[in-house]
Amino acid sequence: MSFASPLFLWYFMPATLVTYWVLPRQWRNGLVSVASLLFYTWGAGPFTALLLSAIAVNFAAGIAVDSARLAERPGWRRAILLAAVGWDLGILASWKYAGFASAQVAALAKALGLGSTHIVSLALPIGISFFTFHHISYVVDVYRHSRPAQQSPVQFVTYIAMFPQLVAGPIVRYHEIADQLADTRRDRMADFAAGFPRFALGLAKKVVVADTVAPVANAAFAVHGADLTTGTAWLGALAYTVQLYFDFSGYSDMAIGLGQMLGFRLPENFDRPYSAVSITDFWRRWHMSLSRWFRDYVYIPLGGNREGAATTYRNLVVIFALCGFWHGANWTFLVWGLYHGALLVIERAGGWGRVTATGAALVFRRALTFLLVIVGWVLFRSARIGDALVMLRRMFLPSGLALPEPVAAALTHQRTLVLALSLLVVLLPATFGSGRVLDAGRSRSALVARYAVMALAAPYAAMLVAAGTFSPFLYYQF
Repeated sequence: MSFASPLFLWYFMPATLVTYWVLPRQWRNGLVSVASLLFYTWGAGPFTALLLSAIAVNFAAGIAVDSARLAERPGWRRAILLAAVGWDLGILASWKYAGFASAQVAALAKALGLGSTHIVSLALPIGISFFTFHHISYVVDVYRHSRPAQQSPVQFVTYIAMFPQLVAGPIVRYHEIADQLADTRRDRMADFAAGFPRFALGLAKKVVVADTVAPVANAAFAVHGADLTTGTAWLGALAYTVQLYFDFSGYSDMAIGLGQMLGFRLPENFDRPYSAVSITDFWRRWHMSLSRWFRDYVYIPLGGNREGAATTYRNLVVIFALCGFWHGANWTFLVWGLYHGALLVIERAGGWGRVTATGAALVFRRALTFLLVIVGWVLFRSARIGDALVMLRRMFLPSGLALPEPVAAALTHQRTLVLALSLLVVLLPATFGSGRVLDAGRSRSALVARYAVMALAAPYAAMLVAAGTFSPFLYYQF
């Protein structure tokens, strides 16, 4: 069930919110738990059993880790942690990477003349990458004693399965929300008044912008051979750059708004990433919850930047290789991660990651960073490494600006206008955040923005949804 679907907008969300307002405050977590499991079951069907089994194992592991700490049994405590994390990673590896691994083994066996081998084919449970990281965050936070183990199964299900962030984030570390789970004294109408504009902004980003330019990106990336001109390649790369940002940041805005309406404050996930002045700065602004997760649970335990330059560079490459592969079982994702890891190493070695430029130097660095990000998105979007290399070659070795018929047909006047206007986001100040303005702005312009989003953008987006012009969120596939 997509947030941008009639079923969710006309039925599920209103029913959940009305029930939330009517029930006593202490029933909030129970309602969110039940609604979230219904939401997941609607989209994932039998995979709900997989989610529930993971919830049960990690809930029990958290209590066992805490008990071992109180009993002063550090060895047993560590063994429980490793078993729980191994269980979580085993689930992720089995369902997300078994097919890819078996395909590589089959290809190698064929190349060596060893005959054919079986290729595993498993459907990917939606949200598995996200709820796996939530579980790992929970058991590690309990192990570190940054928060005690959760004793309420209802509150634990609320944390893991909360439908606003279950399928595509933001990735909420347990210590960020633990105290909120027990706090049911919030003003529900005030939360709705604060959360709905943010939800409406995200809906408009998704339906009005991302879904409008998506056909252009799809048509351009479908072109191969001599028909792929420089104009087609750049058009596809720019359209996908816009589509991915407005789709994913739109989902995050909707998730944050929904969480607010239900009394939870979820972490920000984007901070004007296309205004970054370096790749280091970009990763402080793009998918911030994923960056923080890898920093806290992988980079720092590996030694971070505390053990010299060589170890720091190694850790950066490892982190971004994992980050790339986390997005999907495909060599393109791994290469995309290594590409960003290499850029971060170069920036760190040269001292270019710091934000110190002004004037013309600042403009140049923003433009160069945006170009490097676009190159990465070509790798990210392409089905195969070879396809990405062909498109990049067309982008940087001129071969004409003509558009093949399918691309020209996709590039309507409306889509051209939306693509051009949305690219202006690159020119906005790096400190400007529309979501933060809607959430916390107290100026007259912030008030006008709230009313504009609710009275104009939300109804228009809802009309497009009713007309059937929405599509699934891109990050549902991860």
